[in-house]
Amino acid sequence: MIIVLRKDATQEQIDHIVERVKKLGLTPMISKGVERTIIGLIGPEDVLRVTPLEVFPGVEKVMPVLAPYRLVSREFKPESSLIDLGRGLTIGGKKVMVMAGPCAVENKELLWEIAREVKSAGATVLRGGAFKPRTSPYSFQGLGEEGLKILKDVASNLGMVTITEVMDTRDVPLVVKYADILQIGARNMQNFNLLREVGSTKKPVVLKRGLSSTIKEWLMSAEYILSAGNFNVILCERGIRTFEDFTRNTLDISAVPIVKQLSHLPVIVDPSHATGKWGLVPACSRAAVAAGCDGLLIEVHSKPEEALSDGAQSLLPERFKELMQELRKISLAVGREI
Repeated sequence: MIIVLRKDATQEQIDHIVERVKKLGLTPMISKGVERTIIGLIGPEDVLRVTPLEVFPGVEKVMPVLAPYRLVSREFKPESSLIDLGRGLTIGGKKVMVMAGPCAVENKELLWEIAREVKSAGATVLRGGAFKPRTSPYSFQGLGEEGLKILKDVASNLGMVTITEVMDTRDVPLVVKYADILQIGARNMQNFNLLREVGSTKKPVVLKRGLSSTIKEWLMSAEYILSAGNFNVILCERGIRTFEDFTRNTLDISAVPIVKQLSHLPVIVDPSHATGKWGLVPACSRAAVAAGCDGLLIEVHSKPEEALSDGAQSLLPERFKELMQELRKISLAVGREI
């Protein structure tokens, strides 16, 4: 249920409504838009049905939210959300945000080399994994806290924002200490305890779509984070598992316009994990920008043949620069910029 307030509703009236609904055992979530302030209510359906919320001063109307993902839906917030990433960067507006770097932080010298290259090409967010979820327990698992320190140090010196994955509820405080953006990987999309934990922070969260998840399941997972109080959520399409085995996954490009129709949250695309092949990353990146994505998450490595993780899907720095030039042209054609 959502309460739509009048344009002239005062702060005193808003505070009064919030106080009253809390006494009813409901949790109010306030969304201040350009023209209207909306209060979303979470709680027992029977209370919502019998309480005459329309009588409160300042209320224009009360509407049911039909979507099961209430806070994530466009019904709750018609305007697209702008997420503050830090260092003056926001995602969800006109600018398409490019996040680039190696799959894993391997050592400081190599990360410096790659970070300088991707920044000079136009990337503003540096990616790099310190904790790596690998299919094999014998594969490189990441450097842990040392990797987080390296990522933060390199990004700080270059004036970049960082994104890295958090895999365990116990690691959230540690990752929050070093990273600007928390990433929830595809395998953890329905790790509800982890979603609640990152929801208790105010850090931006990139939530990747699960390997075999529907769009509804993906949005419901995002609802866990928002319902815990963190509205700084970015959705990431990274391909889903289908019968096709030529690519690592099948990039669902239609998910971009579908999710932007259903939700106010920004949507980015990870063409690297979607395809698993560096030669397919440029085409899928171009398609994603044309489809209306708010950002891209691209793996770049200066020595992919020696990479400790996902070298086959990593672009060389020079190819990444060429791709950025191509993406600038496409972004202008669809009314965006990079």
